Amino acid sequence: MPRPTVTSRVFAILNAFVPGEARLTLTQISRRTGLPIATTHRLVGELTRSGGLEREPGGTYRIGVRLFEIGSLAPIGGGLRELAMPFMEDLYEATHENVQLAVLEGAEALFLEKISGRSSVKIVTRVGGRLPLHATGVGKVLLGYAPPAVIDAVIGRGLPALTDQTITDPDRLRRCLAEIRAQGFAWTRDEMTVGAMSIAAPVFGPDAQVVAALSVVVATQGGDVGRLAPSVKTAARGLSRQVTEWWDRMVPSAPGAAVPLGAAARTGRLSAQRNRGIATDPGA
Repeated sequence: MPRPTVTSRVFAILNAFVPGEARLTLTQISRRTGLPIATTHRLVGELTRSGGLEREPGGTYRIGVRLFEIGSLAPIGGGLRELAMPFMEDLYEATHENVQLAVLEGAEALFLEKISGRSSVKIVTRVGGRLPLHATGVGKVLLGYAPPAVIDAVIGRGLPALTDQTITDPDRLRRCLAEIRAQGFAWTRDEMTVGAMSIAAPVFGPDAQVVAALSVVVATQGGDVGRLAPSVKTAARGLSRQVTEWWDRMVPSAPGAAVPLGAAARTGRLSAQRNRGIATDPGA
């Protein structure tokens, strides 16, 4: 087995910080990473001096502001999120409910942005967080428009039950995905979080590829799919036009030029299985 590199050790330290545990001691970091305490002390010191970590008066460490600054430069954050915000804000003003944008990342939905109000139903979604594809509104949209190989891979990993309403049967999920493609939107009820319902629609890019999912999450009680779906689909269509126009302006004209929207740089175009998109989560 190859020896861990310095880079892998640094990322192991950063990955030790998780939601709900944003402050750690050197001992905790060492235990979570499996690194010797001396190595942990040295690398944490270097990260602190560079701004990647910050040391608090009590001796604990937290993620530093410099990492936030670097993360804000990611193409997916600066491109798709900026395009989506006006549509998300309009959708929020029309519904006063949770509005979310998500993209496909591996076998999960990665949430890029979220707008909530004081009266919005409580959800587990957080910006930068991930949730299962099979149990969320945005996740079902992203999965429904993904290539068959992606669907097979997600089902092959298993469909854990998050609530009593989560779809865990592969055949039932496949039928659900077929309905999503036919009707152009997805909805979930109590599948991720009991008491929350999600309505999500696809965001298309060039070549009719789905690059994101946009959704509204409301309380299950009183939630009306027929009333909310048209608004979500309209917002998603508007964002789709903006994404396509933006792509046409940004697509590289020469070999080696930078390609926007993150995963597109690896595929040469916005791909449904790898690119970012909008999505929201019912249980989110």
